Amino acid sequence: MYSIGTPIVLIIFNRPGHTLRVLERLAIARPKKLYVVADGPRKDVPEEENECLRTRDLIEKIDWDCQISKNYSDSNLGCRKRVSSGLDWVFSEVESAIILEDDCLPDLSFFGFCNELLEHYATDERVMAISGDNFQFGRQRTYDSYYFSRYFHCWGWATWRRAWQYYDAEMALWPEIRDRQRLRDILCDYLTVRYWQNRFQQTYEGHIDTWDYVWTLSCWQQHGLCILPSANLVSNIGFGVGGTHHATAYSPFANMPTESIALPLTHPKVVIQNSRADRFTQFHQFGLFFRLYRKLRSSLKI
Repeated sequence: MYSIGTPIVLIIFNRPGHTLRVLERLAIARPKKLYVVADGPRKDVPEEENECLRTRDLIEKIDWDCQISKNYSDSNLGCRKRVSSGLDWVFSEVESAIILEDDCLPDLSFFGFCNELLEHYATDERVMAISGDNFQFGRQRTYDSYYFSRYFHCWGWATWRRAWQYYDAEMALWPEIRDRQRLRDILCDYLTVRYWQNRFQQTYEGHIDTWDYVWTLSCWQQHGLCILPSANLVSNIGFGVGGTHHATAYSPFANMPTESIALPLTHPKVVIQNSRADRFTQFHQFGLFFRLYRKLRSSLKI
């Protein structure tokens, strides 16, 4: 019988349908420890209280042998504060964990992938996170099981307490990094610097309510790397109506197919960023290509 020893963190909110699908996958993986983080309903969305309660009720129906710890907020903290405060709580109790949000549907091999790498890099300060996402759209970047990237992808991931301690919740160092133009020391070109400076500034000012940009900056402040798999292991099923940051279902990143990855893993012999893969990611996920794609979809109303 499949059973995973690494603690799993499940972050939920107001989508019982999505949460049920992820729980059905977890029922196969059968984690021994499950930490559930839930945000509260928004006061200006009357029907949301019921949806939050329905989602939380699914946790009460878990029927495999599992130690469940819950951290539920009565009020709505928002994406940035709820996820970060929830993970602060988790890592006050455990040394490492695998994190899933309610719309991240993993292949079963994702758990073994994270398990092995959490142990392999447990004390390697160069590695800050492990992700289950591959956004190279079929392009082979390595003959190993994974490669190293400066980009953090959050649709199913894992990390350690030793890394999460560097999460700079208030982005306290951002003004100095911005004013001294330190992003130029991290990124490869002017357009990339401009893109990320805008994203970080919008997040710093509170116009973007998200924790993952904060975590990306925190990793870069430590010159940290993220592990990305050679095959996509997690599908985001949350695009469309009700999605916090992805209100349209028309995205090349929506409902991406997953593959299994062979275990035990083939580890790279060197810990070096794959710049070729990162240039592709910058252009297609964060850069000109994706902005043009969204503008085209919007203009065609599809």
